[in-house]
Amino acid sequence: MPANPNASPEARSSAAHRAGRAVGGVRGFWQRVTEGIRISDLWAQFQAETRSSYGLFSRDVDWEEVDKGKRWKRPFRAAWALFQAMLMKLSPARRVLLLLAIVLLCSHAENRHAEGTTVFFDFPSLGALVLFLLLALELADRVTMKRDLEIAREIQRWLVPETPPDIPGYDIDFLSRAANTVAGDYYDTISRGAARNAVAKDAKLLLVVADVAGKSVPAAILMATFQASLRAIEATGPPLDQLVHSLNYYVCENSRSGLRFITAFFAELETGSGEILYTSAGHHPALVRRAAGEMEELSEGGLPLGIEVDERFPAGQSRIGAGDILFIYTDGLVEAVNAQGEEFGKTRLTDVLRPCDGTNTAAEVLAHVTRVLDGFVGAARQHDDITCMVVRRRQAS
Repeated sequence: MPANPNASPEARSSAAHRAGRAVGGVRGFWQRVTEGIRISDLWAQFQAETRSSYGLFSRDVDWEEVDKGKRWKRPFRAAWALFQAMLMKLSPARRVLLLLAIVLLCSHAENRHAEGTTVFFDFPSLGALVLFLLLALELADRVTMKRDLEIAREIQRWLVPETPPDIPGYDIDFLSRAANTVAGDYYDTISRGAARNAVAKDAKLLLVVADVAGKSVPAAILMATFQASLRAIEATGPPLDQLVHSLNYYVCENSRSGLRFITAFFAELETGSGEILYTSAGHHPALVRRAAGEMEELSEGGLPLGIEVDERFPAGQSRIGAGDILFIYTDGLVEAVNAQGEEFGKTRLTDVLRPCDGTNTAAEVLAHVTRVLDGFVGAARQHDDITCMVVRRRQAS
């Protein structure tokens, strides 16, 4: 309503102040709700979450049965099948609540007369109230579960190094992004031998990046078991091939007949010479970006851990020279997909690493890779954990 031209200046100022406060309150509420995310990004996030939810429910639908019969009935059968899949994700009591809410929403509000008294029944509003109650119950479960998962994530963070080791002549950095609150990826750097309790110029450093099959809580539990087993076996000081062989035995004991296997890349770096002894347990080959620009794959190894108890893991050898970059990663990186379903791929990763040289720090290499990855993926949902480790040997000054 326009301001009264006959009002006093004080009244007009007070009205403008109230209007400004109202607008500011609405803007502040919107900022809290959206967390400052732009409308276009919110829409893209909604689309990604919708596709993910559809995939969750559609896995329980018998699509061959849906496609039977007359063509014009298929959309209705598909909608009914998806509704049943969604309904069965709820507890029995909440299924009843949802069905009751739908019945009430589809009913008409009406007046009923009894003994001279008129009673108004607003069934749709009651149905909306039941739906709100159902939403509150589901949200309470989600908040409780999220709190428990946050605690699990904090515990998981204790199992991996918080900061990279300070190794003379080397620059090391790592990054890990969980697809869910907790992850099944693991990375570690462990000083070996005489250099265990001190940083020495000729130290041996064990580099490990591993990926547990699956995601979320089951993968995180097996990852914790893997970490404990690795640390216990490594403390006895075995050579690399024996370490991996013994670790494979422990993983086989917890793999449920191979259903919960682990891929891993192990490298023992002699920091003085730059010599690397490595083996891959079914993991993506690590990449070495040479100072001159060539790319080398470190692919020697065997099956994933937890498949065959007697599996042997032959070791390969390489060397990190001045200005060379060692890049170890999990498959979540190269298998990341964009909204069109296109994978990031190893070829694209190689092209991204090629421009990096010895003048780039390990952190800069990681930032460059993740920047290109994020630009490629866009708002598409992350489907797998992503972990990367970069080891750069500094050039002589």
